[in-house]
Amino acid sequence: MNRSLARWLTAPSIVLLLIWMIVPLGMTLYFSTIRYNLLYPERTGFIGLGNYEFFWTDPAFLPALWNTLILVGSVLIISVVLGLAIAILIDREFKARGIVRVLLISPFFIMPTVNALLWKNMMMNPIYGVFTVIAGWLGMDAPNMLAEMPLFSIIMIVSWQWTPFAILIFMTSLQSQDREQMEAAELDGASSWAKFVNLTLPHMARPMSIVILIQTIFHLAIFAEIYVTTSGGPGYDSTNLPYLIYNQAFLANNPGVAAAGGVIAIILANIVAFFLVRIVGKSLVV
Repeated sequence: MNRSLARWLTAPSIVLLLIWMIVPLGMTLYFSTIRYNLLYPERTGFIGLGNYEFFWTDPAFLPALWNTLILVGSVLIISVVLGLAIAILIDREFKARGIVRVLLISPFFIMPTVNALLWKNMMMNPIYGVFTVIAGWLGMDAPNMLAEMPLFSIIMIVSWQWTPFAILIFMTSLQSQDREQMEAAELDGASSWAKFVNLTLPHMARPMSIVILIQTIFHLAIFAEIYVTTSGGPGYDSTNLPYLIYNQAFLANNPGVAAAGGVIAIILANIVAFFLVRIVGKSLVV
């Protein structure tokens, strides 16, 4: 009786969740199999896998896929390594530690659009940006980073916002580290590097796996930073899969091809998530 009541009570939320997931996915799959151009709605018709073929044979597809992988991998490496280093540095008593922690974490709470505008206008502006001013002090010519190094610039912008997330998770995890083991290692004459490799790093395996999993899922959908700063250019130098899908939907007025691109992006994200979940599962077992 109790089980039946529990099922009836949870049924509405489960049905709502299924509708919320299945209806948009079903519509995406439907649009991905029809010829549907906003400029010529009368030409709508079923074309099967034609949209998929058009999308993955697009000259921009391989550069966008490659840029997506480089962007995700680079941001992960920078945020995890730098986040762990900073978390270890501030995991000790010093004056104004609370203020320093708040300042280090605060960039994570800035909206991506605001973050991109800040870097575009305050840091990377080729006329009055901070990098230009510093280069002038050093007697150097400052490069127009968004035009000459667009993908590297996007990596810097995204890393600056997501490194605080890694700091927050790592800083919290370091609080639960066994201090007695650290003290015992110090008494045995272990060096700082030996303590890090043999004690701190194994302890941080789980939080590092979680950070990698969460950030990968979000970084596969990076869009605002590219839209605000480089618009995917020059050429396809900073175009990733989400921005390529946006181009097909709103610039080429072709929701059918965009839907096919969305399905391909979903498949790619699920493949990545599958392997990451396995990695996280192994780290949790250890």
